[in-house]
Amino acid sequence: MNPTQALCVDAACSGNPGPMEYRGVHLPSGKEIFRFGPIQGTNNIGEFLAIVHALALLKQKGLSMPIYSDSVSGMAWVRNRKAKTTLEYNEKTAQALDLVRRAERWLKENAITVPILKWNTEVWGEIPADFGRK
Repeated sequence: MNPTQALCVDAACSGNPGPMEYRGVHLPSGKEIFRFGPIQGTNNIGEFLAIVHALALLKQKGLSMPIYSDSVSGMAWVRNRKAKTTLEYNEKTAQALDLVRRAERWLKENAITVPILKWNTEVWGEIPADFGRK
């Protein structure tokens, strides 16, 4: 593994809940590796799904590199293998919540084999996967 390589993930949500999307960006190239959404959800759900998406993609491709996230909640949900969301299940949120259940199932069935690290925004600036909507 090249220690200069990593995946950075981030989510954006307009409103909470609202249209939510997430993506993964490769360091150091800055290339967007995956992007999903928008669907109705919350920022924390997006952060959680982005990390799990990155984990599953790395496993599928047989790659090993750290994943950086700026989300303490998303990282905790992954560590606990359970999303602690209070989002109500309805017609608008069904897609996001179905993806959460699928991600939780993936986490229970697969080992986490790469480090999931906190992006140090205060020192390094915005995470490269940021959507720039603050």
